[in-house]
Amino acid sequence: MPNANARPRTLLFYIHALVGGGAERVWARLASGFAARGDRVTFVVDFEASEALPFLSHDVALEVLPRGHGRATLALARILASRGPDVSLSALAAANLKHALAANWAGRGDRAILSYHGFFASEPERLSRIGYLATPFISRFTAASVAVSNVLRDDLVARFAVPRSRARAIANPAAPEPFPPPLTPSALALRPPTIVALGRLVPDKDFVTLLRAFARLERKDTRLVILGEGSERVRLEAEAKALGVTERVEAPGFSSDAGAWVGQARCLALSSRREAFGLVCVEGLAHGLPVVATACGGPAEIIDAPELGALVPVGDVVALTSALARALSEPGDPAPRQARARAFSLDAALDRYDALIEETISHARSPALA
Repeated sequence: MPNANARPRTLLFYIHALVGGGAERVWARLASGFAARGDRVTFVVDFEASEALPFLSHDVALEVLPRGHGRATLALARILASRGPDVSLSALAAANLKHALAANWAGRGDRAILSYHGFFASEPERLSRIGYLATPFISRFTAASVAVSNVLRDDLVARFAVPRSRARAIANPAAPEPFPPPLTPSALALRPPTIVALGRLVPDKDFVTLLRAFARLERKDTRLVILGEGSERVRLEAEAKALGVTERVEAPGFSSDAGAWVGQARCLALSSRREAFGLVCVEGLAHGLPVVATACGGPAEIIDAPELGALVPVGDVVALTSALARALSEPGDPAPRQARARAFSLDAALDRYDALIEETISHARSPALA
């Protein structure tokens, strides 16, 4: 719904860059959504990148900070102090740390919202881990801390001492737009037996376990497509060769149009060791696919009924093989899956963030200058 405020609000979104990750895509979609509702939105990044740029509306002003963490933090503080947006929002631990420091230097910590999109154990970078470890402090000097799932919010409260009164769980806007057309059970069953998986090629995604489960499937006409790029590519290629499945595995790299691949598959697999949310689960459901996922955190809040797919223990090759075999042989009815995916629409996320933004504005003591 359009913003019903007397004047357009000014919002500032901050993230390290518009690279090809899920959080970056989510942040661009949220910023664009608020701009479409009538708010004046600025999107601030540490450096230029293009992978998630197509998700950022031309109605959003994009600004790049100076290179270097110190210079970037100081520049962000100056922007906040001079422009005084109604609310500023950041995503991911390193950006949260710099945002919290900048907002408090500018005297605007009471208008700053932090958001967390992954567990501490999944943070590979030194500054990201420092940012996460600083959470007990920065969460007390900012307005709110948002987690993308209930399990992540509870982890922030229990392990990182985020005040429960300032902790929120807001699911990601993961449903694709435009939403895929309805799919019939017969049309899904007639598709080639293709499994699709999406994610960065990094240890946390545990594509090695997926490859091993795939190799155990009795049907040898099954194919596996893994969309993504990362440091594990060479290892995964070697594993596929050792398992004798190289000819049936395709790894085309990052795709800005993952839906084109998902829309041709018969099921979707997620083999991660840990996921705070599970964007790809919603992508699969939106296309009507049964989703086979590990019980690694967030996916259990998405795949919450048997007709949607199956949850298996993390790292369990045998259980993953069995669940994939069932999904391929009996893909089931796409309708309840597509209905479930609509619960994670952009509008649903915008409404929940809108309520938090209004609450933040109403409690803020620092002036809104814009």
